[in-house]
Amino acid sequence: QVQLVESGGGLVQAGASLRLSCAASGRTGGTSAMGWFRQAPGKEREFVAAIGGIGMSTTYADSAKGRFTISRDNTKNTVYLQMNSLKPEDTAVYYCAARNTIALRTTVAGYDYWGQGTQVTVSS
Repeated sequence: QVQLVESGGGLVQAGASLRLSCAASGRTGGTSAMGWFRQAPGKEREFVAAIGGIGMSTTYADSAKGRFTISRDNTKNTVYLQMNSLKPEDTAVYYCAARNTIALRTTVAGYDYWGQGTQVTVSS
C-alpha cells in the first residue's frame, strides 16, 4: 500500500506561482510513475502532468504546457508540481497519484493510489 500526502495549495492572485508537493510513503519506490490531476467544482477529474520512473520522462496537459513543471526527488520520495503564471481557470483541488509501474499514464484509471488533494484557488 502507498500513502500520498499533498501540500502547498493556497489562495493566490492571477499571475502568481505555487509549488505543490506530494510525499509518498509505504510500499514506494523511486521507479513508480507519478501524476498530478485536478478537479474543479462540477467537473471531472482531469490530467495535469506526469513523470515516469526510471528515465524521468514527463508529459503535460495542453493547459499546463509552458507554465507547470513536474519533478521528483527520489531521495525524499516526493514529487513536485511547480505552477507559474496561474490563471483563475486553474482553480481546483489538485490530486497526486501513483502507479505500481514505471510507465507514466495520463488517465485517472491508470493510477493505483491517490492522495486526498490540496485546494488551489486563483483570484482574478
